[in-house]
Amino acid sequence: MIVATRDRAPFLRDCLNSLRAQSAAGKFDVIVVDNGSRDETPAVIEQAAPLARRVYVEDANRGKARNAGIAVAQAPIAIFCDDDTVAPREFVAAHLAAHGDALDRVVTGPIINVSDASHLAPVTAAHYSRAYFCTCNASAPRTALQAVNGFDEAFDLYGWEDTDLGVRLRAAGLRHVFAWDAYIYHIKPPAVMTLSRRLALAREKGEMAARFVRKSPTWPVKLATGAYAANFARAAIANAPPLRRAYERIAGPDDGERHGMRAFAADALVDAAYIDALRTALRSTRG
Repeated sequence: MIVATRDRAPFLRDCLNSLRAQSAAGKFDVIVVDNGSRDETPAVIEQAAPLARRVYVEDANRGKARNAGIAVAQAPIAIFCDDDTVAPREFVAAHLAAHGDALDRVVTGPIINVSDASHLAPVTAAHYSRAYFCTCNASAPRTALQAVNGFDEAFDLYGWEDTDLGVRLRAAGLRHVFAWDAYIYHIKPPAVMTLSRRLALAREKGEMAARFVRKSPTWPVKLATGAYAANFARAAIANAPPLRRAYERIAGPDDGERHGMRAFAADALVDAAYIDALRTALRSTRG
């Protein structure tokens, strides 16, 4: 298991507690890559010993952190999850079973977004994803990750570094397996995901999308990132200045509790921030 983290000790504690309770105990260990934390993260990792061990990477870079985890890992299969997840008891066993004795597979499973760990919803058909590789819940042979040179550390902001790695793993011939029983809960408290936080992440993701398109200028990548003419035309209408001002009024205070029209308006503002950043970054790369 490889878990990258930065300054989210309470979330990490719950994540590690769930990994300590796995049915596959004794068949895996956890490498927690502390990506420059300034909170209680080191103590949380120490409390999870001997299951977990800490690797420290100063630079705030998810790709660099996960590469450091891959570098020290010894198990044949590397399983990734985020620090704000809670894994059901059979999570690790399900990933290992989906790989079996093969070393030619990427395994992903359902990601169930919940507001807190006390409200764990059941898996439904809505949780199916065609995403080839998402580090919130994915696993791959360690040798395959090394063969494609791991994560591209040029993706130094939020977003797309795992999708880029997935593109290279697919090109290397690894086939994708979606394992329904390898599901995980992604804890997303409304109070944490404020509108200002979502807007900041959207801007970073838009900038990284432009980097992804520049690196892999294929139609699948352009469609995935929204970097195509029809989407820009849609955004020009949907995010026109008068509408954007209306969205700002409707979205209201910078909190995470939004429903109905407030949620719609917040989503529209996030979309606008992403498209603005993507378009600006694409223009700057051509300049």
